[in-house]
Formats: sequence, structure tokens, C-alpha cells
Amino acid sequence: MIGMRPSQYAISRESVRDQRIERLDPLLPPRDLLDELALSEAQVEAVVHGRAAIQAILSGADDRLLAVVGPCSVHDVDATLDYASRLSAHARAIERDVCVAMRVYFEKPRTTTGWKGLINDPYMDGSNDVNAGLRVARRLLLEVLSLGLSVGCEFLDPITPQYISDAVCWGAIGARTTESQIHRQLGSGLSMPVGFKNRTDGNVQVAVDAVRAAAVPHAFAGVAVDGAPAIMYTRGNDDCHIILRGGHERPNYHSADIANALGLLRAAGLRERVVVDVSHDNSAKDYRRQPLVAAEVADQIGSGNDEIAGVMLESFLVAGRQNPGAGTLTYGQSITDGCIDWDTTVEVLDNLALAVRERRGAHGA
Repeated sequence: MIGMRPSQYAISRESVRDQRIERLDPLLPPRDLLDELALSEAQVEAVVHGRAAIQAILSGADDRLLAVVGPCSVHDVDATLDYASRLSAHARAIERDVCVAMRVYFEKPRTTTGWKGLINDPYMDGSNDVNAGLRVARRLLLEVLSLGLSVGCEFLDPITPQYISDAVCWGAIGARTTESQIHRQLGSGLSMPVGFKNRTDGNVQVAVDAVRAAAVPHAFAGVAVDGAPAIMYTRGNDDCHIILRGGHERPNYHSADIANALGLLRAAGLRERVVVDVSHDNSAKDYRRQPLVAAEVADQIGSGNDEIAGVMLESFLVAGRQNPGAGTLTYGQSITDGCIDWDTTVEVLDNLALAVRERRGAHGA
């Protein structure tokens, strides 16, 4: 540099890297965790069967409805497994009409600050033991699969899928990341169907663009299962779809909104199928409105709408939400977004199953 002596240059060269990194801890290589907590043959079969069923629903080959149901985010493993046991039993009761995938979300995207999920901070104490979080998350996924449930996860960190994606039947890219090139590339390489949510401001075209981008091959930097940096070359994922979740306090689950979304998909030359998230802005961020939104979606399905391929519900054992760190936590209640309770969940799922039967009847007539 002009005007800088050699000794000054050497000092500068050593002081320009990692200036805001407090510490570095080794990250567990994916292969170590995959070997430690390996899928059994029965669990592999459950994943393959679950993915195939969801793919068939999204393509229209299966006339059932996909329902992705579960807590906003996992924070209590015992309560989550309690919920999973109940959901597994009810999923079997309605499986002729509804294909249930349990929402098992480990990463929580934040608009500003807050708890970022079980993988990032499994003990909810700010220790951020990611290696422990990955182990807890994978063990939970295997137990949910053993109950006969398909699993749905949102993928936020692009490295995380190497640790858990082999146990996942359906993936989601959230509203805050659907416009991200990194996440579109990630979606193109994931081994399961992936839904892209519309942007938080309600923009659906962004999600349509994401589906188009994820359908084609990409090359990008990532991490191989042995933990080494690698270039990922993807084939593209033609099982991607959009998720309507409303935006800026406006819903987009009404028939006119769905028709508009289908028009955007048609213009892009994409499959005209949508999944409706009945929470978030579609319920005005009020968990108590989720059953009302689900009922209107069910009415559209029952009237013969084939383009609604699935719904998403935020549901747990106890209704509402609570704040972490505010004393003893209520068992089975969310610490992030508010959820409907178990009994209400059963009612909503049964109503959706009835709507599917009515849709079959409408077509038969």
C-alpha cells in the first residue's frame, strides 16, 4: 500500500480477518451424526413412502389433501413426542382422505431478535450449543418416523440439511428467505418436495419465481457429508410448489386470491397447485382464527377445487403461546407463534377430510 511500511503491512494483514468473531468451535461432521443416529430400514421405508405420497398429491395423481400439522417450532422434545403419538393415531384414522405430515421445525427465522430454534440453542439459555442441537433434532426426527408419521421441516441454514434431510418427507422455504438465491439453489438439490412461501409483504410472484429457479440445475458452494467444503451440482427439483400465507396483514386464501396465484403459475408454465397456510397473515396472526380460515378453505375444496393440494396448521397440545424465560413453562404450549390446541386440531382435520370426500362426490356428480 502507498505510504505504508512493510512492518505496518504485516500487522494489517493479520488484523483484517474475523474481527467480530468471538470464538470458533469445531462443527460435528454430518457423516458422524448420520452414522451415530442412522435410519433403520423401517424408517427409510417411511421416508420413501411419505415422499412418494406427497409427490403424488402435488402432481394430482392422488386426490387426497396434504396436511402439514404441528407446533410453530419444537422446544420441548417430550411434549413434541406426546403430540406426535396423538397425531399418528389420528392420521391413520383419516389417511384415506388426508395425508398428514407432522410439522417438526427446528430453525426459527427472526425478523429482529429472539430464540432461533432447537438446533441453534437447544437449552434455551443462550449457550448456542449447535452440535448438541443437531443431535437432539435428529434423534427426535427418528422417533417421529418410528410412529409412522411423515415429517415436514423448514430449512433455514443451508448446511443443516446435511444433518437431517434424509429423515424429512416435505420441506419448506420461509417467507423471509424465498427470494434468496442460496435457498432457491438449496431447494433445487433437496431430495423431497419443497414449498416456497410468498414474501412477507404478500408478493406471490416471488414464490413462483423461486419454484421456477429451484426446478433447474445449479452449482454452489456447500459442505459434503464428511464435513469438507464442496461444490454441489444439483439436478433441479420439479416437486416444488408455492405456499400462500398472506402478507402485511392481508390474507390470500380466498377463492379470488387462489385464482390469482394459479394464474401466475400458469403464466410461468408451472403446475397449478397451491398449499394454503392458514396461520400467519392468513389468520391475522391470531391462532384462534385458524379454524375459521381452514373452514373456508375446506368449503372451496368441498365445492370441487382440485388446485388446493394442501394446508398448513400451527397446532400443539395447549392453545396459545408463552414467553420463554418467564418461569416454569406450560407443558405442550408454543414459545413462538400461537397454536390451536389438540382437540381443535382434530376437528379441523376431520372437517378437511370431509371436504375431500365432498370434492370426490362433486366430481362424481
